[in-house]
Amino acid sequence: MALNLIRKLMISSLFCFTAASAAAETFVFTAIPDEDETKLVERFKGVADYLSGELDVEVRYIPVKSYAAAVSAFRNNQVQLAWFGGLSGVQARRLVPGSEAIAQGVEDEAFETYFIANTSTGIEPADELSALEDELRGKTFTFGSKGSTSGRLMPEFYIRDVFGARPADFFSRVGFSGNHTRTLRLVEAGTYEVGALNFQVWEKELADGNIDTDAVKVIWTTPAYPDYQWTIRGDVDERFGDGFKQRVTEALLNLDDHKLLESFPRSGFIPASNDDYEPVRKTAEEIGILD
Repeated sequence: MALNLIRKLMISSLFCFTAASAAAETFVFTAIPDEDETKLVERFKGVADYLSGELDVEVRYIPVKSYAAAVSAFRNNQVQLAWFGGLSGVQARRLVPGSEAIAQGVEDEAFETYFIANTSTGIEPADELSALEDELRGKTFTFGSKGSTSGRLMPEFYIRDVFGARPADFFSRVGFSGNHTRTLRLVEAGTYEVGALNFQVWEKELADGNIDTDAVKVIWTTPAYPDYQWTIRGDVDERFGDGFKQRVTEALLNLDDHKLLESFPRSGFIPASNDDYEPVRKTAEEIGILD
């Protein structure tokens, strides 16, 4: 009798310990490093605090040094949620079966890339990229990150489509700055004559008074395409409890903190699905940069 009681107490204690450990597990997320790290840490620390309150679990943001590192962290289950660009999201979901795009910014449904030029080039804005062919040919050009949708994938697609040439064959020198903010600074300084960056970074920097408009200007805007999104691993319900994925989705869709949204900058989040990013996947396959 005493032995059975001891066994029951041990089993009960083990169950309580396991349940407590599961409840105490930390939900971790990351984001592609598309801007200066200081801005990202400030933004996503706010997101972590918000999600922690909504989900009643500890939530932690971890920064990464590259787009590829964000995808790897997601694949290796070091993070369970990530703020990806269109291309990096497609790459991550291919590597982690069952993962889903669950929310995107209102502005991400129809995103755009700006082509910008140092004013010393004399290049004036045009409605059609084809109108700029002679002025752009032979210039120096910088993309953002190699894994960026708005900073590499879509601008390269239009360069190839309109000019019928690889960027390396059309421009005299091609670089990859690493993020949108750095692209802006490099073109503004004249280190590169022309570059491509996401329109939200330009508009926010402009509104904050951080652009020398005597040194750099927008010369062309791409057609709209789907871009950034929150992607979550498909096994989070097993790890954090039934319905956890839905709770994360609802928390993101209900985020209405104006200051936090402005830091993205986004006016809010709306539902997203993997199918929304089929145009990005097809474009990446078409130009051969989908790993």
